[in-house]
Amino acid sequence: MRNKLIAAFACTTALVSTGAASAADLGARYTKAPAYVEPLFNWTGFYVGGHIGGAWTNQHFINNGTGAAFGDLLPGEGYRQRNAGVMGGAQIGYNWQANNYVFGVEGTISGLDNKGSFTNTVFGAADDVFSWRTNVLATVVGRAGFAVQNNLFYIKGGYAGANNRLSVTDTVGVATGSGGQTHWANGWTVGAGWEYGVTRNWIVGLEYNYAAFTSQTYQLGGTSGNYTFDAKPRDIQWAVVRASYKFDAPTIARY
Repeated sequence: MRNKLIAAFACTTALVSTGAASAADLGARYTKAPAYVEPLFNWTGFYVGGHIGGAWTNQHFINNGTGAAFGDLLPGEGYRQRNAGVMGGAQIGYNWQANNYVFGVEGTISGLDNKGSFTNTVFGAADDVFSWRTNVLATVVGRAGFAVQNNLFYIKGGYAGANNRLSVTDTVGVATGSGGQTHWANGWTVGAGWEYGVTRNWIVGLEYNYAAFTSQTYQLGGTSGNYTFDAKPRDIQWAVVRASYKFDAPTIARY
């Protein structure tokens, strides 16, 4: 009887050892796959898009002393006028991402409808009628930002240019006339914005910008000669919503 018990115990021990070895072998051959992690949004690449919003222009005009018989603002006299309008246009650029930092260059072209008029009533209720209009705005800027997954917070700065027109009509008095001139004004711009990657390719955002410009000399020809002003869009501010399509770049996967 004792021998039978010893034999049964030995058999049970052998079976347990065999099962443990099999389990260890299965553990060695079958390991749990690493959890999938969604790829980080990659801001690197070329993009094109459009924007729309509002712009505010502060115009500044001063008679520079080269006057004519028509027109009744004396040398040194002038005015400032501020007005707003709708603007919209397109952007194209390239971003390069290093870790969370994003650097890029961008160009924009926009059409705007900022205009106004001013009536000088020295000799009557409708004497000199000055009018101005800024209808094109272009920028070429550098951008620097910080990315948090699909969000990009950035600042920008560089060149700005604007198409600006000044004209005058004088219908009161002995000497009357009218004329106008258009100039391209050069300046600088700074701005800031936020963008969000909706998908791998589509980006939306918000942006605010400020630009200031140099003065130009406008000769407003009339029947009695020239009426000369130093004028400029003293500053333009604009806020827009943006949408861009980013062309594919290599994805960044994290495990």
